[in-house]
Amino acid sequence: MAETSTVARPYAKAAFELAQAKEKLAAWSDMLELAAQVAANDDMQSSILGNPRLSDEEKADAIIDVCGKALDEEGRNLVRTLAQRNRLKALPDIAEQFELLKAQQEKRMDVTIVSAFALDSKQEDKLASALAKRLNREISITTQVDSALLGGVILRAGDTVIDGSVRGRLTRLRDALSV
Repeated sequence: MAETSTVARPYAKAAFELAQAKEKLAAWSDMLELAAQVAANDDMQSSILGNPRLSDEEKADAIIDVCGKALDEEGRNLVRTLAQRNRLKALPDIAEQFELLKAQQEKRMDVTIVSAFALDSKQEDKLASALAKRLNREISITTQVDSALLGGVILRAGDTVIDGSVRGRLTRLRDALSV
């Protein structure tokens, strides 16, 4: 996974810069999302992308055909370029990294909040407001419940994880005492 992520980075950056220059961020986001879903499909992986008998051009054409008119000429060129370099399997990572660049540009961030109990809308709003102020970004929250936390919350924002759970505090206390 880390390897395809490294491979995907320059392609995502190039696609982002092109989309930004042509003011087509939303269109590129949609194109990459669809192409990534097609490339990640199990049937596509096994019968097309993993088939050594098919040429790079045939593999690219298969993805382009499934995507249909959702891919413009530049999107089709990207798929062909990836096929020529045997990088079609990196499409999901390219789409993911493109979205990260887009979110950074738009100063927004997706945050996952894992709590021991379901949060009400007032609590979610309070957390979103505090995070927006601290991170200077528009915040989009997704919540999950994990009763194993005992209490508190875990916040995941990009690569940052803030563990304010009771389970996390007990683990840190145990580690400190065992040293």
